[in-house]
Amino acid sequence: MFSYYRNLPNLISLGRLVLVPAIIAMIATQRWKEACIVFIIAGLSDAVDGWIAKTFNLTSELGAYLDPVADKALIVSIYVALAIVSVLPATIAILVVARDMMIIGAFMIALIMRKPVKVKPLIISKLNTAVQISFAAMVLVVKAFGFPAGVWFDISLYCVAALTLASTAAYIGQWIRHMNL
Repeated sequence: MFSYYRNLPNLISLGRLVLVPAIIAMIATQRWKEACIVFIIAGLSDAVDGWIAKTFNLTSELGAYLDPVADKALIVSIYVALAIVSVLPATIAILVVARDMMIIGAFMIALIMRKPVKVKPLIISKLNTAVQISFAAMVLVVKAFGFPAGVWFDISLYCVAALTLASTAAYIGQWIRHMNL
């Protein structure tokens, strides 16, 4: 019954990937409302494609790679862009980028050493992604509608940093065990 739609989650992930350059261009030109709306759509698509894939048993090997690539492209790009236009501190962008580079690097080393790691996100990683996307969306809402940043900004920024570090540590620990180091 659902075989006709079997690639729907992958198409949604691809759509998220295609939205990334548009969002970055909107941030660069300070079109905050448009960037906010498109980013929220892209962020929600992450939840939607996963829900569809699991609910209707439409998971695929391609989706196991495509979804995290789309997530990483969206998150890394938004944090770097917001840091470049001085909306976020550069340190948080560096932290977010470094985490993803370490994960990708570890994955590639495992492949090169013929010890491939099965792509399976950790719970801490899912939470980290949700918090990173939520924080970026809140920052864009503030910029788009002129709300004051307030104390929530600093608290949220520290939460993003703490979860990013915790997720990095969890993945590095898992990789070290996998590689028998």
